[in-house]
Amino acid sequence: MDNSRGDAKIMIKVLGFDTSSIAATVALAEEGRLIAEYYLNNKRNHSEKLMPLIQQMLSDCDITLNEIQGIAVAMGPGSFTGLRIGAATAKGLAFAAGIPIIGINTLDGLAYNAVTFNGPICPVLNARREQVYTAMFRGNGMSIERLTDYMAVEIKEILKTAGETGEPVLFLGDGVPVYKDEIKNMLGKNALFAPEALTMPRASSIALLGVEGFKKGEVESPFTFTPFYLRRSQAEIQLEKKEGKCR
Repeated sequence: MDNSRGDAKIMIKVLGFDTSSIAATVALAEEGRLIAEYYLNNKRNHSEKLMPLIQQMLSDCDITLNEIQGIAVAMGPGSFTGLRIGAATAKGLAFAAGIPIIGINTLDGLAYNAVTFNGPICPVLNARREQVYTAMFRGNGMSIERLTDYMAVEIKEILKTAGETGEPVLFLGDGVPVYKDEIKNMLGKNALFAPEALTMPRASSIALLGVEGFKKGEVESPFTFTPFYLRRSQAEIQLEKKEGKCR
């Protein structure tokens, strides 16, 4: 029997994608290398675009789903519809390939976009209803550390926390264009903003964090994986109010 390949190291390949915002983004990564990333920031039609993007990328890379060890997906917070599409796609692909899912918090992925920044990082996602999904992180040039809980709050609350650091804070996320003036007014010269190419969620960050999560055993079954919503949807709140009135 030929054992010439018996000791060869199997590189962990992870397919990652993020549908938590208006951008649909997919990527393929392995240990120490980003293989490919496709990014579409146009209309929020993830149900139509996500699978074709994945199929095209895998085809261009000459890689099949059976050669992938895990599916990394942005698990939220973010758009409720987008998160459900991402979760359903991850579950279907993971089940078909017999591989696990690695759920990556959307805010972790955003902060990782700026992993080379040495200092406080504050991703802000527009949660509407005058709130943002956010958390504080710190980068050290090689990794990120989360400093606060994930939260859905008014922008002034996270800006107060950011101001207490006394340091320049890097902001990114789709909430930046909405609240940029307020951020500048409260933090002045300590308000820094990521370049446009890094402001929105990127599947490259999700996939690379997914590789690390896979190595640490932070995986889930497609039967148990659920999105991380952080707060209830407006539809759920309205239904609860309606049911309360009917009692």
